[in-house]
This record gives sequence, C-alpha cells and structure tokens, in this order.
Amino acid sequence: MASSAVKVTPALGLSIAIAALVLGSAAMVAARADSFALAPADLQALRFTLLQASLSAAVSSLLAIPVARALFRRRFPLRGALISLLAAPFVLPVVVAVMGLLTVFGRGGPINTGLAWFGLPEVSIFGLHGIVLANVFFNLPLATRMLLHGWQAIPAERFRLAQSLGLPPSAQFRHLEAPMLRARLPGIFAVILLICLASFAIALMLGGGPKASTLELAIYQSLRFEFDLGRAALLAAVQFALCAAITLAAARLTLPQGFGAGLSRHLQISAPNGWRRALDIIAVIVAAVFLFAPLLAVVIKGLPGLTTLPNGLWPAALRSVSVAIVSAVLATSAALILANGAAHSKSRMIELAAMLPLAASSLVLGTGLFLLVRPFIAPENLALAITILVNATLTLPYLFRLLLPEARQLQADYGRLTESLGLPRRTILRFVTLPRLARPLGYGAGLAAALSMGDLGVIALFAGDGGATLPLFVQHLIGAYRLQQAAAAALILVALSFVLFWAFDRLGSHYADA
Repeated sequence: MASSAVKVTPALGLSIAIAALVLGSAAMVAARADSFALAPADLQALRFTLLQASLSAAVSSLLAIPVARALFRRRFPLRGALISLLAAPFVLPVVVAVMGLLTVFGRGGPINTGLAWFGLPEVSIFGLHGIVLANVFFNLPLATRMLLHGWQAIPAERFRLAQSLGLPPSAQFRHLEAPMLRARLPGIFAVILLICLASFAIALMLGGGPKASTLELAIYQSLRFEFDLGRAALLAAVQFALCAAITLAAARLTLPQGFGAGLSRHLQISAPNGWRRALDIIAVIVAAVFLFAPLLAVVIKGLPGLTTLPNGLWPAALRSVSVAIVSAVLATSAALILANGAAHSKSRMIELAAMLPLAASSLVLGTGLFLLVRPFIAPENLALAITILVNATLTLPYLFRLLLPEARQLQADYGRLTESLGLPRRTILRFVTLPRLARPLGYGAGLAAALSMGDLGVIALFAGDGGATLPLFVQHLIGAYRLQQAAAAALILVALSFVLFWAFDRLGSHYADA
C-alpha cells in the first residue's frame, strides 16, 4: 500500500504553530477552570461586555454613514488629508486617547464647563457612556473608511445613469446606496463588535466600578489581585468562545453588492445642494472635531510637563520601543511567510490559521501563557518576551490581510516564470518578492510597531514594579492623579508611536523606489 507524505512548508509549519498557540492557550485556560458555572458577578460582567460592545458597534456604524457619505460626494480643501488622518486612531495608543477624552469630557473640561455655564448637570465620563464614547472614538474612523470604500466601489456610471434619468437623491439612495449599506453594514458591525469585546485598556481606565466591569477586566482582577486561577480561566474561556463566534459570524456577514463592473473611471458626481449640503458640512466638521480635539488636548496639556518629566519614564520608553520593534519584525516576517504560502496553496488552512488570533484577546493568550510558565518560572521574569509574542500574534491578522492580495497578484504575474527558471527561494525573495511587497510590508510593520507601542494588555498582567512599559507607566501616573506628568508622558508616547510608524513606512517606500 502506497503512502504519501505531506510536505511541511514554512507557511504550513508556522500555521500549525499559530494554531497551537491560540488553541493551546484557550485549552489551557479552559482546563484550569474549577467549574463552568458563572457567578452573579461574572454574569454581570458578561452582560456589560455585550452591552457596551453592542452599543459601541451600533453607534460607530450608524454615525459613520453620514460622515462617509459626505466625504464621498463632497470636494473641499484638505479632504485628502482628512481621509488620510482617519487612520490616526489606529496608531494612537489607547492610554493617550483616554487621556485626551478625559481632558475634553472630564470634570473641568470644556464640555462640562459649557454645561455648567448653561446651568446643566455635568456629565461623568466614567461608566458605560464613557466606555462607549472611547470605543466610538477609536472605531468611528474605521467604520467611516470601510463605508467610504463601499461608496467608492459603486461604479460611477451608475450614479451618472441615475442623474441622467432624473432620479432625485432619495431614489438614488434607495437604488444604489442602500444596497451597498445592506451588504457592508452587518460585516462592519461584527468587526467593531469584536474589537470592542477586547477593549481592556478602555474598561480599565473608564470602568468606574463593579457594575461597569468587562470580562477582560474581570480576568485581570482575578489574576492580578485575587489570584483566583479557576475564575480567571473560566472567564477567559467564555471570552474566547464569544470572540470565536463573532469571528465566524463576521466572515459570513459581508455580502457582495451586486452592482456589476464599471469602467474604473473617476467621474465627478454632482452632489445635491440645499439642506443636504448643510448636513454634509455639519457631519464632516463634527467628526473632525470629535476625533482630533482629544489629541490636541493631550498636546496642549502635555507640553508644559515636558520640563518636569517623572523618574522612570525613559527606561519605560526604552522597553516600549524595544518591544514594539521586535514585535513588528516578528509579525511582519510571519505575515510575509503566511501570505506567500496562502498565495501558492489552494487550501484555505493557512488563511484560517492566520486569521485565528482574531478569536483571542490579549488577556486570553496572556492567561494561557501565564498558566503555562508559572510552574517553571516567575511570570514577571518573562513579561517582555510574552508581551512581544502576544503583540506579534494579535497584529498578524491585520498584516496578513494587507499582504495577501499583493502576494496573490505577485504569484499570478511571476509564479510560472520563477518556477520555469528554477530559481532558489532566497533569490525569489530578494529580487522578486521584497521589491514588490516593500510598500505594504513597510506600512504593515509601522502599523504593528505603533499598535505594540501603545498596548496595555498583557504587560499589565505580567509586569512587576520595575518592568512597566510606557503605556503602563502613564496609566500608573493617571491612577496617582499626576495628570500633568501623565499628559507629558502620553505626549512622548504619541511621538514615539508616530516616529516608529513613519520610520517603517518610509523604509518600505525607500526600498520599493530603490
């Protein structure tokens, strides 16, 4: 009887390793659970997690509709710059964004000052509404960009035909824009819901009490303060199952729009005037102020504190930069290997393995690794190494999705030629793959570095007193009510994040142009 051996390629081996890490962590935490009966406090955390994530996803998705529509059909100065700056929340550290929101919406901020001037009660940013506000701040730009791509995917000839037929704007919306929204909004909602389910840092800083505790915050408290491994494992297992279900749903909810192909021409479409023009202007202005006012507030509040920086800031910054660079290199290398492997393979196993980390949060992976290493070595001794591993794993799906279309196009253009010439894999990588994927590689590495730079997940679980990264250092300053010093440290964190993002992105562009 003949037998055939399966060739283990680098991409297949890496896929197995990623699946083992994610599923092994989930299995580790599930095995340590004492029971699978949730206590009343756990059920409250589960309900609040679903409530805040659902509200955040719904508000972000609905508010993005008028903003994306206005950006699509209006032309105004700095429009391109505004669309580009919508990517800023992706590289903005969570702790910095929360600092800015506290400055604008907190006690003594301009919002509450204005309410007091009109004799109205002040608004507290802590609790459910504060968490939803912060989640919308991060995810409104994401939903806007995704919907803007949806509007741009409608062939311009369809709008021209509608206008030539004399259809009013309401009929154009009903026949062209509404089908696009029905196709895209469910998937956008599911993606943002998944992101909000794992918003640990936001819940940590804005939770405001037991009634506003999320699953991730409950896991952190069980490990960090109560050292209840059974409860932490149970909650982590519930978190993983919830995220896995949302991930599978998100993969099925994005539907084709069904408009057919256009001529790919950029045609200027006449936009309606009158009250619709006024609403578009208001939508763009309100969105711009909401997104950029907190960052401007951090800059204004942090500048005076730069002269009196707290002790321990620069060692924490050095740890953050080191973690970010190593995480970015690991994530980018892994994404390149998996994207090339998926482009060459007809099986979807590599693609599924690359997207599997979306089903896990940083605390689920961290809890599993905590339980794994604790019998052999003190977890705080491996804080930075585990943080690097988890950050690289969690940013991998975004980089993989960024590289996969380019890798498939590369395979279609040069695959047969390189195979017929019998070129070694290293030669193909050097002279074919890297020059043509340099731009998305540089952008992806910058994105991974910035996201890792601002991470406040695993490091909060593992770090000892002397191993804090810069986001954790800022969070400690806020907890000690040293707000001016926290703003100065947050300003440095923002600067370092953008410098890392720019440096990697520029390196990729330079290599592509060389």
